[in-house]
Amino acid sequence: QVQLVESGGGLVQTGGSLRLSCAVSGRTVSSLVMGWFRQAPGKERELVATRSKNGEVTSYRDSVRGRFIISGDSAKGTEYLQMNSLKPEDTAVYYCAAGAAVLGGTIYNTPRNYIYWGQGTQVTVSS
Repeated sequence: QVQLVESGGGLVQTGGSLRLSCAVSGRTVSSLVMGWFRQAPGKERELVATRSKNGEVTSYRDSVRGRFIISGDSAKGTEYLQMNSLKPEDTAVYYCAAGAAVLGGTIYNTPRNYIYWGQGTQVTVSS
């Protein structure tokens, strides 16, 4: 059974940075396709970033590309989302998600491909 636990959310001013962490147990980070999603009030859950299990392929939504970085540390069993130059529109609950794949370079852009989900962590960016 894979469990994901997010941490690192909080309140930050516009232009600030936060690093979200996702502690992964039950399987190694390098055996999973990892993704970060977010959901703002009244909006659908949207993909922020995804990373293949071999770490060679990443994808970001356009609005965060160049500001956010997804990465994983198998030794620590943790997935990260480094968020820089934060904007008020980044305010949302952020979720860590994991999925299975045969090919090492597979990434998933839709929530339905992710099997495991964390409970979410709130990120609030003040203007």
